[in-house]
Amino acid sequence: MNRFPHLLHILIMCWPLLAWGGNGEKLVWLEIDGAIGPATSDYIERGLDKARERRASLVLLRIDTPGGLDSSMRDIIQRIIASPVPVVGYVSPSGARAASAGAYIMAACHIAVMAPATSIGAATPVQIAGFPGGRQSPQEPEQSENGDKSPASGDAMSKKIINDAAAYMQGLAQLRARNGEWLEQAVRQGVSLPAAEALKQGVIDLVATDLNSLLKLIDGRSVNVLGRDIVLNTSNLAIQRLEPDWRSKLLTIITDPNVAYILMLLGIYGLIYEFANPGMILPGVAGVICLLLALFAFQVLPINYAGLALMLLGIAFMVAEVFVTSFGALGIGGVIAFVVGSIMLLDTDIPGYGISIPLIGFFALSSAGLFMFVIGMAIKARQRPVVSGFEELLGSVGEVIDDFDVSGYIRLHSESWAAQSTVPVKRGQKVRVTAVDGLRLKVEPMQSVPGQQAAEINIAEEK
Repeated sequence: MNRFPHLLHILIMCWPLLAWGGNGEKLVWLEIDGAIGPATSDYIERGLDKARERRASLVLLRIDTPGGLDSSMRDIIQRIIASPVPVVGYVSPSGARAASAGAYIMAACHIAVMAPATSIGAATPVQIAGFPGGRQSPQEPEQSENGDKSPASGDAMSKKIINDAAAYMQGLAQLRARNGEWLEQAVRQGVSLPAAEALKQGVIDLVATDLNSLLKLIDGRSVNVLGRDIVLNTSNLAIQRLEPDWRSKLLTIITDPNVAYILMLLGIYGLIYEFANPGMILPGVAGVICLLLALFAFQVLPINYAGLALMLLGIAFMVAEVFVTSFGALGIGGVIAFVVGSIMLLDTDIPGYGISIPLIGFFALSSAGLFMFVIGMAIKARQRPVVSGFEELLGSVGEVIDDFDVSGYIRLHSESWAAQSTVPVKRGQKVRVTAVDGLRLKVEPMQSVPGQQAAEINIAEEK
């Protein structure tokens, strides 16, 4: 009798596990909201893995994105195609879009659904500045010989990128039996469609106002998953939302171009400070950590190495300005190289993947001030005379305690020092230290003893 409350407590605690381990009638909710990058790819890939491990019957991928990085997009698409759990791509809420990389992901989903007042398309790849041939400009099409329109840039590299993207989109369209002709136009001409028109032209499968209507529309629908036809049963699905965890959030922060840019500069400054002041330890440790995080971010971001080289060259010039008298030429050149390199560093033309111009200006001025003022003041401080130790005694002025011809004692800094002089000196006479020999000072007279000059004048008058 007393065991019943304990069993009830155990059942309540284990209910989430029992729910996941049931008959598989559950839906995993994932989201792509904003620019697609490495953090998005990691989140979606791990979400699909969890859906498979928990034997979910359906994955709902809500999409609202202006696009993103090609490498991250392809990683997501590969995982969707390889997923044993059907994936429904859903562009929502109203006003959302699946542009650029989002259009490719929608084409890869087993079922493509859009909410009213949403759009899809504009899938022309934006060329990264680090590649030869400049950028693509889908807003400026030109007429080809066969009547088709293609981006104005007609160099070989641009054509390769466009043709590769078009073939990739056609392959996805054939895999899901959708309108490959229009999807190819979305790549080559950058066109877009609203939800109703996309449904009419066979670009998507359904239009649904909300999740409930979506589940009703796809209930009983057959989809092909890894070569097997699966009939969906969505009447009583338990919805499980998978929010980005701490790892995904950390990746989102680190791979933000502005954050990666700040981490790189903090790492460089920390190491410079450590090298200038050996033994501080903290600046060096913090600098190495920041620099490693920045290098990880740049590894997955499309950086321009020419821009990175210009940034480092600019910093080197600003440091050299402190040591070399160039009347500002090195400093000004360093600031210019730093700014130009920062602008070029992540010039991808992809929304959400650029470095803020005000941030670049702030760090350019801060760097110039740091290297040409702070470090300059530190070097000037090092060039000042030493104010402690035996070296500080050189040039100091003392007072003779008693008359002596060669050796005697002087008072210096309220202390009595053994002194040696090449000429006789008198009590009270001021002497200057010219050298230090162990604990003995070598001195030379500065002036006559008080009253000595008057006595010498009297003797001269008597003569």
